Amino acid sequence: MIEKREFGFASFDGWMLRHRSFKTKNELTMFLQDFAPHDAYFSCAYYEEPEAEMERKGWLGADLVFDIDADHIPTQCSKIHDEWTCGNCAFSGKGITPEKCPKCGNERFDTRTWPCEVCLDSAKTETVKLLDFLMRDFGFSDKEIRVFFSGHRGYHIHVENEAARSLNSMARKEIVDYVTGLGLDITYFGLSDRKILQGPSTKDQGWRGRIARSAYDFVRNANEDDYKNAGLQTNVELLIRNKKALLKSLDGVGTWSTVKGVAFGTWKRLVEHSIGSISAKVDTAVTTDVHRLIRLADTLHGKTGLKKVEFALSAVSTFDPFKSAIAFKAGTAKVIVSDAPKFRLDNEIFGPYKCKKIELPTAAALLLVCKGRAKVVE
Repeated sequence: MIEKREFGFASFDGWMLRHRSFKTKNELTMFLQDFAPHDAYFSCAYYEEPEAEMERKGWLGADLVFDIDADHIPTQCSKIHDEWTCGNCAFSGKGITPEKCPKCGNERFDTRTWPCEVCLDSAKTETVKLLDFLMRDFGFSDKEIRVFFSGHRGYHIHVENEAARSLNSMARKEIVDYVTGLGLDITYFGLSDRKILQGPSTKDQGWRGRIARSAYDFVRNANEDDYKNAGLQTNVELLIRNKKALLKSLDGVGTWSTVKGVAFGTWKRLVEHSIGSISAKVDTAVTTDVHRLIRLADTLHGKTGLKKVEFALSAVSTFDPFKSAIAFKAGTAKVIVSDAPKFRLDNEIFGPYKCKKIELPTAAALLLVCKGRAKVVE
């Protein structure tokens, strides 16, 4: 239903063209060739009148869309290659951009990020977790779910389901809260400050089973450092010594309080750690916005020169964005690189570079230029 979508386009001059519609894919292709936008987007929503102003469009429904971006996932490497600067007071830092400037409270930042393999692997891990929620807990089939590499630092998941299409923002927020584990009450899982704790079993459905299975896997494989990193500094030796009894309890045989000395606080922390490790980190704003514009598939991302590409659910574990998303596979370009970390495109390694004039394959040169780390030699 391309004719029911709204399309938007960002120009190279920084302005945005919205409220466009096209009757066919060929008409859209012709427009892209003529306009040559910096970025191209389409609406998750379907409208009666896509070209009208928002209040007169006539909302018909919207696909359920999720955005998983490395910008929202803590990784050690982000402190090396990601930087942010407050747009008000110029206070700067490294790693994930804060919601507000620690110095002046401003919410506007200039950011400088890099699509490294560690960041994209972390985004893929979150994508796998989300897909498991959508299919196992919500019952969506693999035929209703489409998975895309965003072209930058993450993945997009589109759920094209008739029932989900009519959900309003609040209903979508409930779905987001579920997959992120927001607001889970441990008393629901049978944990309280009572003497006897009847926790969930690995055989349970929904979050109860997820928590028990996650805790089971953790206890089965954890060493002393793993327990401490999970915030379980006390009774570590007791936990390791009673591994079999703990696993038996988590597997649903008897109550969780069968191990003497393992109190409510320890079980509570184990549950909290499990929730944190198995919940999916998604951009809440994208899913709950029923008028959202999202990047158009098979178009270039203006921050990398890589394509937003679709791939099969069965190929999630093996998909390589640094191979499959390359748009320009021929030619070279001469650039002056200010600074760039070591990176890979296809099977070739580049960098690191610092104040260097070099001739690179087009895709590598384009990536550096798009990230603001190089300029083309005239």
